[in-house]
Amino acid sequence: MAGKLTIQSTQRLLSGYQIPILGYGVYQTPTDVAEQVTVEALKLGYRHIDSAAAYNNEKEVSAAISKAGLARSDVFLTTKIPPKGMGYEASKQSIEDSLKKANTDYFDLILIHAPFGGKEGRLGSWRALVEAQQAGKVRSIGVSNYGIHHLEELETYIKSGGGGQIDVGQYELHPWLGRGELVEWLKKRGVVVQAYCPLVRNQRGEEPVLKELSEKYGKTTAQVLIRWSLQKGFVPLPKSVTPSRIKENAEVFDFELDEADMAKLTTDKYEPCAWDPTVNED
Repeated sequence: MAGKLTIQSTQRLLSGYQIPILGYGVYQTPTDVAEQVTVEALKLGYRHIDSAAAYNNEKEVSAAISKAGLARSDVFLTTKIPPKGMGYEASKQSIEDSLKKANTDYFDLILIHAPFGGKEGRLGSWRALVEAQQAGKVRSIGVSNYGIHHLEELETYIKSGGGGQIDVGQYELHPWLGRGELVEWLKKRGVVVQAYCPLVRNQRGEEPVLKELSEKYGKTTAQVLIRWSLQKGFVPLPKSVTPSRIKENAEVFDFELDEADMAKLTTDKYEPCAWDPTVNED
């Protein structure tokens, strides 16, 4: 099954919409190049852009869609409510601001970027997301960087009448941060799992197992990592501003890691390369 994946492949969200299985990440992509590199990604076949209010490039990456000759409906566009936008009123405003900056009538997905703001803030932000979804301003909703305790808090709220459902959970995920228990919690409920930092910020290129598999498959270590993510059932979001790397990151559909090699990339390590709000106890 996994070997038949293509860049056009999608996963079905609980909302009923389809999400392309490979996303183009634009974290910290400067505004002066964001439009240009996003156009490049779209021309190479990417149809999924992962942005955020905190990245300050919603305007540029959205503008790239029409510049690439595509209709808005051709591309799955994500943004996120920033940590400073937690709480009902602040999140409502954040959603409106993002729609205006991106010059779009809707987002395909809006996530709560991190579980900050305390319980009241988190649940208030979720309420704002549910209302935006009901109003057609967003098609699917979800969370990013939520620990299991945050997820269970939200699930209790939803079941008690809070509304909505968790369509997507986005996390730092790679062989050195597999988050097995958390992933199991999400998948058990049909939540699509997105993987940011799937390339571990290029910090693991010298790992013997990666070098071995790179040589075996005739692929770069980055391509091996993206393929691992895809075969785990994740939606990886590799980020690059280099055209050759953007292209390389999409060329992962002509090979498949066998079971033994997938096992070689399985570790019990918990080594984030980015922030880790999942452990926030507030």
